Amino acid sequence: MRKRTVMVCGVAIVCFVVLMVVTPAIPQSQEYHDFADKRQFLGIPNALNVVSNFPFFVVGLVGLILCYHGNYFKLSLQGELWGWACFFIGVAAVGFGSSYYHLKPDDARLVWDRLPMTIAFTSIIAIFIIERVDEQKGTVSIIPLVLAGIISILYWRFFDDLRPYAIVQFVPCIAIPVMAIMLPPMYTHSTYWLWAAGFYLLAKVEEAADKPIYKWTHNTVSGHTLKHLCAAMVPIFLTLMLAKRSVETERYSFILFALFTSILLWHSTFTVLVLHYTDIDTVDARL
Repeated sequence: MRKRTVMVCGVAIVCFVVLMVVTPAIPQSQEYHDFADKRQFLGIPNALNVVSNFPFFVVGLVGLILCYHGNYFKLSLQGELWGWACFFIGVAAVGFGSSYYHLKPDDARLVWDRLPMTIAFTSIIAIFIIERVDEQKGTVSIIPLVLAGIISILYWRFFDDLRPYAIVQFVPCIAIPVMAIMLPPMYTHSTYWLWAAGFYLLAKVEEAADKPIYKWTHNTVSGHTLKHLCAAMVPIFLTLMLAKRSVETERYSFILFALFTSILLWHSTFTVLVLHYTDIDTVDARL
């Protein structure tokens, strides 16, 4: 088993190195910061893009409290508790980081928007490993995965290259549905993962259609604001799953639905990368 783990890690590292060698750097386009809705309310610039982050803080805080308050979620493994705690801390921090960024969008503030999101993404991967592969391996992977996410943000900030961050975005979109398909769940209510994936997919579509949605709604609400609200549904569904689930005795049959969702998630994330090519022949990486 240890040899297999080393082999998997080795293959992953080789694939990453090859990808970094054969693909061009993806700089951060400054057009990314040009959002459709710039209206000011009550002295708050870009008001709707700012306040629409509030649900992240609420859901993250509630989830974190329930993780530790009387073991409401009935987390039976210590690694699960740590993984979900990291996830909800990341979600709550998105409420602050994204609001701070949208008050005055630029690269420096974007770090504080992406950093907590990355912590949440990587924590989810560790949680899936704990629940569906091996508790010990998943628990040990929490810190390395979170650090890898943080390093991807620092690499982008210092070298203006989004490739490692894009990988951090892609990996959960592929790994989570694949593990949901191939590996039996430890708990019931696994379909909540698919509902969460569906809302994440919708959020990515709305993000890519920020300005068209703002135009279609007659300057009422932008796609980016709706993206925040839909993305906040992801931790809401996962919180509901934690509250309702129990130990699973046999696997539910939702393989085809999971496969279809995984394809849509991959296609959506890839589309966000390539949809915004600009005149400078770089990707407007709206991740």
